[in-house]
Amino acid sequence: MKGFRVTIDEVKGLLEHGGNVFFIDARTMSDWEKTDTKIKEALRIPANEVEERLDEIPRDRTVITY
Repeated sequence: MKGFRVTIDEVKGLLEHGGNVFFIDARTMSDWEKTDTKIKEALRIPANEVEERLDEIPRDRTVITY
């Protein structure tokens, strides 16, 4: 698995051109609760739980973690 950084403009471009994107919201519960900015389709997996929950992450899509 290759990791790299993307900008919000790059993500918007992917979405506008039909990119097969899957979002993971990796914020802690306290950070997540403090904001109204949420992607409703995102799977919420705190960063410290990602390894234990790899089976929930699709392998056939571009995964964006924030």
